[in-house]
Amino acid sequence: MIHKNSLSCRMLPATLILSVALSACVSTSPAPVVDHSSGGGNAGVKPAQPTGPGFHTVKKGDTLYSLGLEYGQDYRDIAGWNYITDPSVISIGQVLRVLPPVDTAAAASGVTTAPVASGAVVETRPLDGGAPPLVVAPAASSNTASLKREPRVNKEPYSDALYASLQKPDTASGAPVTTVTPPATTPTPPASTTTASADGLSWAWPASGKVIGNFAQTKGLEIGGKAGDAILAAADGRVVYAGNGLKGYGNLVIIKHNASYMSVYANNQKILVKEQQDVKRGAKIAEMGKTDSDTVKLHFEVRKQGTPLEPLNYLPKK
Repeated sequence: MIHKNSLSCRMLPATLILSVALSACVSTSPAPVVDHSSGGGNAGVKPAQPTGPGFHTVKKGDTLYSLGLEYGQDYRDIAGWNYITDPSVISIGQVLRVLPPVDTAAAASGVTTAPVASGAVVETRPLDGGAPPLVVAPAASSNTASLKREPRVNKEPYSDALYASLQKPDTASGAPVTTVTPPATTPTPPASTTTASADGLSWAWPASGKVIGNFAQTKGLEIGGKAGDAILAAADGRVVYAGNGLKGYGNLVIIKHNASYMSVYANNQKILVKEQQDVKRGAKIAEMGKTDSDTVKLHFEVRKQGTPLEPLNYLPKK
């Protein structure tokens, strides 16, 4: 007797049996997804912008002139570091280098140099090991038995009797030479109109008027006067800005004195110097006025690396 189910299996079409057999041999794990886009899946990602000390992200109201004042740099240098051909055109969100680039190659190498130490003790050892080592210490003087490089000098306290005894020349050969140091006297320096800073700068007042605004109020000094009064360079330096591109400063002169210091002269009636002009302390650079101001005055600032400092700490006492 033929079973019904067995008969059914025998009657299945050959194509169906082949299909089932093939499906039993195929793995049921999903196929991997491969990203064939260029850049390894990083397409469209913008490179990181430089940040941190030495860089500034431009915000509304910034100009190269204001950044130069803020960071204590010549705006031309900032333009050059950032390959800007038109100093009047920068964009909000643009990242600019505002401090001088450093030599990153030297810093990364870690190579440092130091002078060779002189006067080191030299130890000599015989080859046969029979005699004890000889230690040669550096001589206190460069004199030798056959060569004299400097006189032997003995210093003694000053006294009138000793000074008188030394008036006669001593011709004895080999006798030590004695020097007498007279009492030190402190000369009284003449009255000065300048003050020297720790960086070697000598400062003078930029105007002769009365102070009408202090550092706490203005981050500088407000010096009053009348229109046309002389405005003088407070210290030697180079004019890095002469114009009226900074709001609130009017006709403005900025002088850079060295790598750290600059001085600011604002609200002038007339500017008498040009950019990149070297000026000496006391040279007339402008005339007092009231541009961008309600009163005739000079707004004066001393800045170190862009930070405003109390000018009275640099100017001579009045």
